Amino acid sequence: MKLSAYARKLGIHYNTAYNYWVAGKLDAYQTHTGTIIVKDDAIMHSFREKTVIYARVSSSENRPNLDAQAARLVEFCGARGWVVDAVVKEVGSGVNDARPKWLRLLSDPSITRIVVEHKDRFTRFGFTAYQALMHTQQREIFVVNNAADDRADLMQDFVSIITSFCARIYGQRRSRRHTERLILDLQASDAADPDTANVD
Repeated sequence: MKLSAYARKLGIHYNTAYNYWVAGKLDAYQTHTGTIIVKDDAIMHSFREKTVIYARVSSSENRPNLDAQAARLVEFCGARGWVVDAVVKEVGSGVNDARPKWLRLLSDPSITRIVVEHKDRFTRFGFTAYQALMHTQQREIFVVNNAADDRADLMQDFVSIITSFCARIYGQRRSRRHTERLILDLQASDAADPDTANVD
């Protein structure tokens, strides 16, 4: 079959399938017209797609959402015919680049696809850079929903950023007081503004 048909069958982007061919992972050949023909659906050297779901929330209070998030992703992968090899759940700020489970996913070259509900679940900053880096490794980050993430979780990450910068400026003890005062101000602002108070 043509490489484009092979990509559709696996539910992957054409460029990903092309990278497999360039890397020698497909039993395929190129015709004189430039068309790449896959001779067999089997991938060479026992290579196969490995899909892992990554679900994250910023704080332990949001753990119920963590399970619901993972369940939605499992259902999505099933609908696309993707076999889920693992479901990874983590509690931690999206601005923290030292999340242990997240780092293990990044450093495991056998994982070819990481599925997340929103790109902010993967990381708050630098998503495009991580995506480009994984692409060079013939891996991908698949984002199910490109819409904005929920406001409550975004607020938690915002507080984490403020806490980090306050700690650098004022020291650890004073930073806690500044952060607590900031949270109270934000909560008071939400309570005073009915248009934002009811946003999830």
